[in-house]
Amino acid sequence: MATYEWVPRTRNYAAEIKSFEVTSVAATSHPLKAITVTEVKKIGDKKDASKSSASAPSKSTVIDPLSSSDPLSVGINAEFDGLDPLSRIMKGDSAPAAKSNRSDRLKAQSVDETDGGDNLGETFEPWSLKKAGILSVYTTSEKLSITTSFLSATDQENVVIKTQTQSAGTVSDKVKNRLEQLDDFEEGSVKEMLNLSQQDYVKRIEELNEALKTAWDSDHRVKALKIAIQCSKLLADISVIPFYPSKFVLITDILDTFGRLVYDRLLDKAQSSLPGRSLKLSANFTSDEVPEAAKETCRNWFFKIASIRELIPRLYVEAALLKSYNFLNTNEYSDALRRLSLMVRGIGDPLVAVYARCYLCRVGMIIAPKFKDHIPRCFEDFITTFPQVQGESVQNILAVQKLDMPRYLTLFSPALDWILQCLAHNASETLLNETLERCKEQCNNALMINSIMSAFQPQYIANRALVFTEMIRDCEGTGLPKYLLHRTLGLCLVVAETPEDQRLPVLNEVWKAVVKQKNPSEYIGCAEIWIEFVVKHCGKREINTFLGDIIKHMTPDRAYEDFYPQLQSVVIKILAHQHDFSLLFSLDKFMTFVDMFQKEAVKVEVCKNIFESFNKHQTTSVSDPVVINAMMFLGKIMHDSVDALTLEDEKRQIGQLLCGFIRLVQFGRDFEQQLSFYVESRAYFSNLDSVLITLIHSVNNLAVETRRIVRGSHTSKTAAFVRACAAYCFITIPSLQSIYSQLQLYLLSGQVALLNQCYSQGDAFFKASISLIPEMPKTLDGDAKSKSSEPYLLEYLYSFVATLLVTPDNPEMGVMYLLRGLLNVLQDYTWEPNSDARILVYTRVLAMLSAAYQEEYPYHIDKVDSNDSMYGNDPKYLSEVKNMANTLISEILSHLKSIATPDNAKRQSSLVMEILSVLLTTCDFSQPSVSTLTVNLWNLAQKNGQADVKTLKKLIDLVKSKASSASSAFQSLLPRLVINNA
Repeated sequence: MATYEWVPRTRNYAAEIKSFEVTSVAATSHPLKAITVTEVKKIGDKKDASKSSASAPSKSTVIDPLSSSDPLSVGINAEFDGLDPLSRIMKGDSAPAAKSNRSDRLKAQSVDETDGGDNLGETFEPWSLKKAGILSVYTTSEKLSITTSFLSATDQENVVIKTQTQSAGTVSDKVKNRLEQLDDFEEGSVKEMLNLSQQDYVKRIEELNEALKTAWDSDHRVKALKIAIQCSKLLADISVIPFYPSKFVLITDILDTFGRLVYDRLLDKAQSSLPGRSLKLSANFTSDEVPEAAKETCRNWFFKIASIRELIPRLYVEAALLKSYNFLNTNEYSDALRRLSLMVRGIGDPLVAVYARCYLCRVGMIIAPKFKDHIPRCFEDFITTFPQVQGESVQNILAVQKLDMPRYLTLFSPALDWILQCLAHNASETLLNETLERCKEQCNNALMINSIMSAFQPQYIANRALVFTEMIRDCEGTGLPKYLLHRTLGLCLVVAETPEDQRLPVLNEVWKAVVKQKNPSEYIGCAEIWIEFVVKHCGKREINTFLGDIIKHMTPDRAYEDFYPQLQSVVIKILAHQHDFSLLFSLDKFMTFVDMFQKEAVKVEVCKNIFESFNKHQTTSVSDPVVINAMMFLGKIMHDSVDALTLEDEKRQIGQLLCGFIRLVQFGRDFEQQLSFYVESRAYFSNLDSVLITLIHSVNNLAVETRRIVRGSHTSKTAAFVRACAAYCFITIPSLQSIYSQLQLYLLSGQVALLNQCYSQGDAFFKASISLIPEMPKTLDGDAKSKSSEPYLLEYLYSFVATLLVTPDNPEMGVMYLLRGLLNVLQDYTWEPNSDARILVYTRVLAMLSAAYQEEYPYHIDKVDSNDSMYGNDPKYLSEVKNMANTLISEILSHLKSIATPDNAKRQSSLVMEILSVLLTTCDFSQPSVSTLTVNLWNLAQKNGQADVKTLKKLIDLVKSKASSASSAFQSLLPRLVINNA
């Protein structure tokens, strides 16, 4: 193999940089403005006009597809009149109504699908959200029974379903036939299933729901009606009273399904009966638009309902079908709701009656939310009949079922809450006054007061906070316990603004009652709500007293162990409103309160809550020792919870919280105290890489800040301090688990040490980095999967080589001893199979050696004498640099020879072009050896036609540009390269 001598060309970096400068010119228009071309036509020859039209576009080709109102974009954006949907939202506009059936379908969406109140505004809690709570609270372990004929094969055999086989007949015959089928149902075709568990009962109800849908899909309309009737009759059963609210939810879901099926059937009937197939009923159609055939079918349904003998099923089924009245008479809703509300008075049991009123109000809010005449009547009827709960019949039932009165009264809550919510929706404060007066007159009961506070707007309640505290104090104790009333009142007051003159009296009145609670559950149920009121409206002393009272009540018998969620809620609510951590940690009861969390997992979560609030709300730096010591104590708890089994996400979360805290601690110009804090933090949080990395960066930043203050001229004191910072980093970096992070921080810390003229420390960092390279793992763990570490190592080595250019040599160690050590390590490093990474590093080293050969380097570190100043172009030094470069070229050529196989042709060409790009920018082509090497490599790159054409063109353009600048070396090289390329 031929031997080539490397000769770098002499460069003037300052002149090169100046030649690249572009003269700035003031902009005459916005650089991002779309370019428009205006076409100018002359009246004259048509050929000229057509030619001009064809050659010059009338609009810019740069069109914003979202915001353009250009006619060219009409096909895409016409619906939005030139504004994209996001821009319309920002402007507060909505998209224009589409000229298609899409908007009609949206407008015609069935109200039934909104499930009771979803479309009544944010202040109205829909039934869909209440259902889950009712089903989870009102459970039973007693055996249940169900009466039906559609659950088992045996039962189904006992049901005779008559079908209409005649092809013709009068309407009255059909009605008579169907009424006979209903009579069959009432004559004993049903059976009672006994001893069902709650789970079995729910399963049977779900089967009934499916049976109803199946019957409907099979055109067995009467069978579907029978199922609805049977389900309704179950609501008259109070044999297991504690389960009644849940049973009501399950049964009314079936009735809702039945009502929707009937309505959709009638709507299809009306649509199909219109004279033209393309005609459809309007979204808000009236009865005048409905064909007579659909009206007749609708009447038929209501006739069947009217024939139901028992009150409860007749009432519920008609309420389920209430929306279908629109096919008969548009204004029938109001009359039907009034009539049904009066029918409820015929139900004797107060619990059954209140849930019937609840269903009536729910259906009414869906169908006719603006009509509310029936709601006050339902509420008034409830108040009037409420004394029945003390009657003999109810008392006998409770005695049989061994149910006490307070438990029985809680069963009324879901229904009463809903009725009052419907009553209070969009109501004025006057209605609240009237409701309170009516309540005081006849029903000053805890149940009623609680429902009123839950239903009306919190601000209305807050305006009368003292009134409600007095009502709670004087109300009948039967029913809900008073601590629940205080809790509900607190929920209202924390979301509203209580008048200032009422705040302290209300708090004193409530807390006098709450502190008397002996039951920890009842006490903490109130305390976790009222702590928010105290934090919002009171001062440091009141908060501390409140926390002390909680500690006093929850410490006996270690009661706090059973109420960790409530205690954690107290901490969260304090943090939500108290963002002055100096004040917070000055409370002597706060840390004592935190100490009550004895379970490690819970205590760690509480510490996380505190750190999250601190990092979010602490906008200024912290130097208060009380805050710092408290946060360090809490951070140590989080840190010590990390072990080998901790998930990576958990480690990452804790690390981020601790890093955020560390960055916020600043002691101003007291850098020694700052460094002491970092030393203490390292001792506290030594097991988390992310925290150690943050500490190392912070210490390096401290050293740089010290240099900035002294403007690079260190005194003996500041020099000792920055050396201490370097020592801190040198000691801390080996503690990291990640080798790659160690490498990066060694390089960064070495650069900071050089910046502060700490030469021996800088050498130590670079030596440690070089010795660590062989330990670099072959793969790095990413977010989803492992990936090769070689690309990361390459990027690191490129930066490292660039740093070594300005690193001064130790006179005792020889010329570029750090670079020699790096090359020796790379020579022995085990690279990936078929990898050219080592040669790529060599090419960067060649570029670095070319810069090192110059009389003046392209960049320097301020107040650091690099080798150009130390050696002053000494011939021995230049000879050493040249020898190193020649050795590298030999290594590169040997590698190119080793991969010279047909399978590696493309790989070889790519690598050669990398080498050429370095040679063309750094070498002296007036030297025959260098010129010959370059031409040979050029030929090798084009061998077998595998070279990248674009890269070759760029290299030729580079040579041309250099040749045009009167460089005789490039002028002589250009013909040889171009000819070979041709």
